[in-house]
Amino acid sequence: MAIPLLDNEVLRTFVAISECGTFTGAAKVVHRTPSALSMQIKQLEQNLGKCLFIREPRQVRLTAEGEALLDYSRRLLRLNEEAVQYFLSPTLEGKVGIGTSDDVGTRILPEVLAQFARSYPAVLVNVVVGSIKQNLARLDAGELDLALVTVADEVRDIRGEVVYEEPLIWVGREDGSAFLRTPLPVAVAHEGCSWRRMTLRVLDSAAMPYRIAYTCEHCSGQEAAMVADLAVAPFPKSLVRPPLKEIVNQGLPEIGSYQLALVRKGSNELTDALALHVRGAFRSLQKS
Repeated sequence: MAIPLLDNEVLRTFVAISECGTFTGAAKVVHRTPSALSMQIKQLEQNLGKCLFIREPRQVRLTAEGEALLDYSRRLLRLNEEAVQYFLSPTLEGKVGIGTSDDVGTRILPEVLAQFARSYPAVLVNVVVGSIKQNLARLDAGELDLALVTVADEVRDIRGEVVYEEPLIWVGREDGSAFLRTPLPVAVAHEGCSWRRMTLRVLDSAAMPYRIAYTCEHCSGQEAAMVADLAVAPFPKSLVRPPLKEIVNQGLPEIGSYQLALVRKGSNELTDALALHVRGAFRSLQKS
């Protein structure tokens, strides 16, 4: 029996419905009628032999099978775009430099660089991991072409283009007790870090006694302090993994969200191409 192939247009429709939550909203995204979308999904469900959506009066929700297909769909669409870009994009050669913090450098950039290398194998990418101040100085000096910088939520005059936003949460060891100590032991980065500034601001506003128990320029240092149960720390939810966990219902003040901005020295084919890959990676992460 021949295995049915998944059509990219149908997958785009499926992803749009999943993200919008309604056929009507998705129809505006893909520029088709809701009835046409309904027929596409019905045929897709018949081909796969699975129900993908739970239909409710005002919205649709993914079934467990639908959740699984959503992940495959996003990857297949992304791979299709890469394949087309590889053949249609002009051949680029040269060198481009990007500065980043260690959390982005180890968590997101590897996949971005892998995709970029497949599309532009002749381009050399130089990645520099450092603080915001260091990377902006390198950018202004012409040593870097782009930089990803963390921006605190209270900053209104943001330099660059915001490509990602995520809440900071309180994190500690799963079986730890650091969050129970008074004053509260906190692990933060050095002066100038947006996460540090946001965290100390809310602690001061809440009049909560605390002490800076551990400082480190890199997330790995904060993570080590938490694993050792020496302190708690402000951390993005996407970085939390065992033996760490989010600390909830313990009276700690809400920290807020931070943003990542992509700052560029100038515009050319190389920087435009890398910026496009960076935006796409964060867009996918925001939707997941």
